[in-house]
Amino acid sequence: MDNFFLSNELNIENSKEKTFHEYLCSLTEQQVEELGVPIEIIEDNFNEFLNQMLRFLGEDNQLKSLTILSGYDKNGKKESFDKLILKPSDVVSIVGPTGSGKSRLLADIEWIARADTPTGRKILINDEEIPTEKRFSGNEKLVAQLSQNMNFVMDLTVREYIELHAKSRLVDPEDKMDLIIKDANNLSGEGFDLDTYITSLSGGQSRALMISDTANLSSSPIVLIDEIENAGIDRKSAIELLMRRDKIVIMATHDPMLALMADKRIVIKNGGIDKIIESTEDERQILRKLSEIDNFVNDLRNKLRHGEKLY
Repeated sequence: MDNFFLSNELNIENSKEKTFHEYLCSLTEQQVEELGVPIEIIEDNFNEFLNQMLRFLGEDNQLKSLTILSGYDKNGKKESFDKLILKPSDVVSIVGPTGSGKSRLLADIEWIARADTPTGRKILINDEEIPTEKRFSGNEKLVAQLSQNMNFVMDLTVREYIELHAKSRLVDPEDKMDLIIKDANNLSGEGFDLDTYITSLSGGQSRALMISDTANLSSSPIVLIDEIENAGIDRKSAIELLMRRDKIVIMATHDPMLALMADKRIVIKNGGIDKIIESTEDERQILRKLSEIDNFVNDLRNKLRHGEKLY
């Protein structure tokens, strides 16, 4: 907001109790002449600026659903479903052999495909095709993607990075700072603090920070995850953190525990969606057993990391 006033050379310091229209009307003829632009145009530009900010923050178009419309496999055979509708807080896993097309499905969702990718799939947002300008907008990004390979190149501290992202979202950094670093350290094997330089973070620490940042600060309502099991973090806690933030989480995985954490799983075969399987109570019981095993293995891993002997 301050950037608009500065770029238009508007001094509102003593007029903060007025509406913008009242402020413009209070300007003297000389002040208007010095601006070099009619106040009607300035007011129109201000209203457009506000509308852009609302679109940027997603306040005028909240995500209610994401729909995947069927396409074709590598042989041109139609996929075995008509449409799949996902809503906020839904968690979906994508499973299949290496090279089967899991990443292609993630890419279709990231690009909000309109039958213009090799699969011919369509992605709808709130039951509609979104306009081209929003589909490729950097300011109104619907999708955040997290992969196993993630590195920072900016020479900033963790604090400076969070402040930069928060300000770009018009959010007070102090409201999110402690929560982001706390959640990141819960995911990371080795803790770090706000004064750590992000270029010095390990791969696991970088991904832990990005997942916490996505969960607590990013406005993107759809989160795509590609093989988080290889990311060097507490993958189960990472998924649970994202689940608590009312986001649609879609993850490609080879990990049985992550696959079973989902409400449903998409089975990919020969580049196409072969099956959509709903989780069952029997599978949830298996998930509980897998979680116990995973906790046991994590405990052993932490003891080894800290130089303890196992008995």
